[in-house]
Amino acid sequence: MIKLSVITINYNNAAGLQKTIESVTSQTFKEYEYIVIDGGSNDGSKEIIESYVGKITYWVSEKDKGIYHAMNKGIQQAKGAYCLFLNSGDFLCNHKVLEEIFAINSMADIIYGNMMIDWGNGKRTEGKMPDTITAQQMYTDTLWHPVSFIKRT
Repeated sequence: MIKLSVITINYNNAAGLQKTIESVTSQTFKEYEYIVIDGGSNDGSKEIIESYVGKITYWVSEKDKGIYHAMNKGIQQAKGAYCLFLNSGDFLCNHKVLEEIFAINSMADIIYGNMMIDWGNGKRTEGKMPDTITAQQMYTDTLWHPVSFIKRT
């Protein structure tokens, strides 16, 4: 069984999409499938996707009903034990991130970590998640999708 389905959604963010695809395809961990859902971009995104056709398991470029519709289209294609939403512009901070995450061999429903926030002006900060996610934490904050591996079941 595939351990991970990485899902990237995109709409007219060719530069961000390129960065995200390179981040995923350069991983040392290979037990993943890569799904790209593009909302019918007209900025060259489709051509970028096509240039990685051998490294992308499934992709589509067509008009959709927005972010959540695109995410759900990705989930419908997913076959991995876990899903990770790494949307266009998001990136894994090094080429061993997935290897390190799945070396833990957790069976948790959600595996999550901290997030490096790139403010785009040369400044980066680390966003820290609590050691334990509680209902209160979810009510007052969020679970960051680029660092949350959620069991597909």
